[in-house]
Amino acid sequence: MTLKYYQDNAQTFFDGTVNVDMSSLYETFTKYLAPGARVLDAGCGSGRDAKAFLEMGYRVEAFDASSAMVELAREYTGLPVQLMTFADVDWKEEFDGIWCCASLLHVPAVELPGVMQRLADALKPGGVWYVSFKYGDGEREVDGRRFTDMDEVELRTFLEEIGRVDVIEFWKTQDKRPHMNEIWINGIVQKR
Repeated sequence: MTLKYYQDNAQTFFDGTVNVDMSSLYETFTKYLAPGARVLDAGCGSGRDAKAFLEMGYRVEAFDASSAMVELAREYTGLPVQLMTFADVDWKEEFDGIWCCASLLHVPAVELPGVMQRLADALKPGGVWYVSFKYGDGEREVDGRRFTDMDEVELRTFLEEIGRVDVIEFWKTQDKRPHMNEIWINGIVQKR
């Protein structure tokens, strides 16, 4: 369902997200990264964030589950964006930072612990991980996409189940896209 949405609406989604100013979120994440750090953009969509990190001097890898989005992201970033899902993640302690901006929210709640474990496994000890979800509680479907919403308590519970990460901070933000009034929960987590 969600994958079909992105396949069918890739160009529209790309056009609506590629130029959104995410600099305040980048600053919060990158203050924990050393120059030249290796960063994974997991569920990269348009490639906007992967390109921004590349331009900041980080070594970037990116993936998305939609072949149409991967094609657009490759063209936009010049990176060899991989076609894969969270279930395909099998890296072991390879990244200094992982960026999951509005991507994990499409994972069903029942699958989130396993997906989060895989991502934690891919992070080096001391590495940082950014996550964001639409603020709320429960699961829902909107216009052909499924969402798992989170609040601070629920997100902390999911992260504590991993057992090898510490929450550095949570904060709420207003949607960065014009004409969108949604609130987001953001988190920075560090692997022990």
